[in-house]
Amino acid sequence: MVTHVPAETPGDERGALLAFIEEQRGGIRRSVLGLTDEQATSRPSAGELSLAGLLKHVAEIEQGWIARAKGEPPAVHRDESNWHECFRLVGDETVESYLAYYEKVAAGTESFIRAVPSLDDTFLMARTSWNPRDEWLSMRWLCLHLIRETARHAGHADIVRESLDGATAFELVAKEQGSSWE
Repeated sequence: MVTHVPAETPGDERGALLAFIEEQRGGIRRSVLGLTDEQATSRPSAGELSLAGLLKHVAEIEQGWIARAKGEPPAVHRDESNWHECFRLVGDETVESYLAYYEKVAAGTESFIRAVPSLDDTFLMARTSWNPRDEWLSMRWLCLHLIRETARHAGHADIVRESLDGATAFELVAKEQGSSWE
């Protein structure tokens, strides 16, 4: 869901990148507004995607990328044996707990990106099953990747939410702002 992102302070590239990441996070968060955990975990289409699963996935992915940029392992290790769990709530996980976790992840991303000396600084992204070779990536690339990854899943969330109850992204923004979008 497109919302207005204010122009950055002149010369604040970090601020612009972080604002666009936050805009897309908002699309994910809005998608679960007013839903029960049961509704948020339902899969209304032929695919496996649920709103709760998308929320969990983007939170884990963002945390993992920032951890890698810091030279740390992700908080949750995913491989072929447990990849399916990153798209669904398991155990005592709830939408509320993942919204809170996502807020912590977002604050960590903001803090880290604001603190790096330069967006040109790089980190080594090692070869994995989903990354074909070792490569050095810039912090700018990382921010752009987070925008792309989150936006792609925010689009999925729009479709899943509308399939659940007919609520459109425009209506969800209006609900969040306490107004009518018309």
